[in-house]
Amino acid sequence: MRSPIACLVALGALLAPLAWSSPSRADTSAWTFFGAGAVGWKQGDSDLVFDGALSFDVGVGTTPDAPIIVGGLMRATPILDSGIDLALLARVATRGFQAGPLGLALDVGGYRRFWGPGSTGVAGALTLGGPLGISLSLQGSYGTDNAMSFGAVAGIDLLRLTIYRQSLLPLWPNPLPAQDRVRDVAWR
Repeated sequence: MRSPIACLVALGALLAPLAWSSPSRADTSAWTFFGAGAVGWKQGDSDLVFDGALSFDVGVGTTPDAPIIVGGLMRATPILDSGIDLALLARVATRGFQAGPLGLALDVGGYRRFWGPGSTGVAGALTLGGPLGISLSLQGSYGTDNAMSFGAVAGIDLLRLTIYRQSLLPLWPNPLPAQDRVRDVAWR
């Protein structure tokens, strides 16, 4: 009969390789955007109305080291003096959009309007992302009860400004970048 100590030593020797691992990276992309702009909207038989609007995005995606990033986000678009539209969108973005200096993101998904008679439909946006997280987004939606909206929103993405930023590094170092390394970003 074997002693319990010998069994524990043998078990420890068998499990020791499981405690060792090589360094790995499993970073994801993330977005936290806020901005303001103007939106033209109508619903039902009403006339087209232009109002100020805000836009708030929160989302995650695949690794920021990839040339194409795929993810999803939630968007809240309060239309001033009217109500709020909420959207759940899929996003495809270029690496330049995520890390700067210049790139595009395309968002497509569904939305729900909770004010007036309400509406459900499809929403989308094409966003030009510049350095330091600055963005210009052309947004639109079309839904039930002949609801539609289109507009432009300018703003800033706080995560692209901080942890994903790869531009202006000589002037403003990024001490903890999410990316594996600085790649071929032209404007630094």
